[in-house]
Parts: sequence; structure tokens; C-alpha cells
Amino acid sequence: MMNQLANLQQEMRACRLCAAAGHDIVPGAVFQGGAGAEVLLIGQAPGVTEVAAKRPFNAGSGRRLFEWLGAAGWEEPDFRARHYMTAVTKCYPGRGGNGKGDRVPSRAEQALCRPFLEREMALVNPRLIIPVGGLAIRLFYPAGARLHDIIGSAAYFPAASLANPVNFSLRQARQLRAFDADLPRTGRWLVPLPHPSGASLWHNRPENRALIDQAVQILAGVRQAWGL
Repeated sequence: MMNQLANLQQEMRACRLCAAAGHDIVPGAVFQGGAGAEVLLIGQAPGVTEVAAKRPFNAGSGRRLFEWLGAAGWEEPDFRARHYMTAVTKCYPGRGGNGKGDRVPSRAEQALCRPFLEREMALVNPRLIIPVGGLAIRLFYPAGARLHDIIGSAAYFPAASLANPVNFSLRQARQLRAFDADLPRTGRWLVPLPHPSGASLWHNRPENRALIDQAVQILAGVRQAWGL
């Protein structure tokens, strides 16, 4: 498994599919982690500082993300050392057209990168998945679902639904609003977080901060009870 993941990471670093298709990106896959990780964190795409440092959530959005994860009990160095961080698309997509934030990768770019994500998910086979931001959340939730209804919730996939480690179907999951310590530890948790970027104002509203706190409490329960 370790060799398979290392080979996949080499493929991702060498990939030029989006550039060859004419998409305006900066080639160079950004991810972090190795075999044995039990938590898989999925972001949208690396930003300009992430592509320079070759490290996910390296700048301001990373500081806010690790404030949330820190409140759940993970120190940043330990989380980065033990768990796996990746994104829906692996290369920097450049600035957005309105000059605010980075460009959202197109559906075509997402489709080109999707096989890499599915292989990462299969090889890591995490016990907890944390999708961060709308693009990552929509891997699992309906496109029309409101962030207000998703953040502060969690999904638990029982072991029977994980025969195929790549499972994005919430129809096989139990929807929860709090951590349940009685659920078997043979399953998998999915706990979404909003995008921590400073370009987003969503997490500044008091009612939304309360939802983030609720998500953090779920994460804290999973981390502590499951030894993550």
C-alpha cells in the first residue's frame, strides 16, 4: 500500500493533463501525507502560497482551519505529520476573474483530477473525511444543498457500506447533528467544514460560527473516541 501511494503521488506531481487541455493553471500537485493516515482532509485547490511552499493550507486560510482543528484537539504539526491533506484539484488554478480570491476549478478540471482523488481515497481508506469548502462538500452532498444546513452535521458510514473504500453516496450513511459514541468504530465519519478563506464572509456571521462550533465538537468527539 505504501508503494502504491508513493507511485500515485509521483503520477500526480508529473501530471500535466489540465495544462495540455488548455486550462490556465500552474502545474505542480500539492498534497501532504502518506500511508497509515486515518484522517483525509479535502480542500478545493491550492492557492498561490500553497503552490510555492508545496504544502496545503499554508497561508491565512490555513491559520483559520487549524484554529478549528486545534479546538477539536489536533495540533497543526501533529495533524500534518499523521494525516492526509489533498484537494479536489491538485494544481493552483490562478486568480479569480473578479480579483477576489482564487479561480474555482472548472468541471472539466475537476473531472480530469477526479481519478487521482478516488485513488487517494482508496489507498488511504480513512476513518474520517473532512471536506473543506463548497467544492469538496459537493463531492458528497447535493449541489443545491445550503451550507447552513450542512455545516454542524455529520454522516456516519457503517462498515457494510465501505466494501468499496471509495464511497460518496450519502444514501448509505446515517445523518447526525452530534457525535454518537455508541456507533461502531468499524465505519467512517464525514464531517464538513466551510472554506476558511478570508475571501469568504460566511464564517464571520455569529449564527454560522455556532454551526462551525457544532462541527468542531463532532470532530472532537470522533478524534477522542476513535483515537485519531
